[in-house]
Amino acid sequence: MGNPARLDRLRAGGSTAEQTQRRLRLVLADDHLDVLDAIRQFLAPEFDVLRAVNEGMALIEATAELRPDAVISDIHMPGLSGLEAGCQILRKGLCGAVIVLTMYNDPQLVRKAIQLGIRGYVLKVDASEELVLALYAVLSGGRYLSRGVLDKWRE
Repeated sequence: MGNPARLDRLRAGGSTAEQTQRRLRLVLADDHLDVLDAIRQFLAPEFDVLRAVNEGMALIEATAELRPDAVISDIHMPGLSGLEAGCQILRKGLCGAVIVLTMYNDPQLVRKAIQLGIRGYVLKVDASEELVLALYAVLSGGRYLSRGVLDKWRE
């Protein structure tokens, strides 16, 4: 049957040594399906990827439906851009953290992303080393800028 006191603690949300932590839940967006697949495979061992979409409006709809912990989005996509979609997601309170994953190392785009409330900006060339770090940083309330972005700003 099981220990009744332990079952009561679990039902009440109390923690025990046997209780496992919930995996963080993500929604991904990129207009290139091969990139989406690679990102999903890279993150799947550590995170639950709830959905992957290839345009901005679909990103907003998926985020509204699934309420992930974080969104990772490319900037340039058909229809609504990743920056515009991220801004709407944050303004509507659909998700607490948005990270841009892009090939564009343009200081103007980085500034715009920050002004819109996006707390993570990761270059695709740095993703294998930095994307997981960026996720944990922004989900902890911090900000994360890719090393390549910071290097360019120092020039």
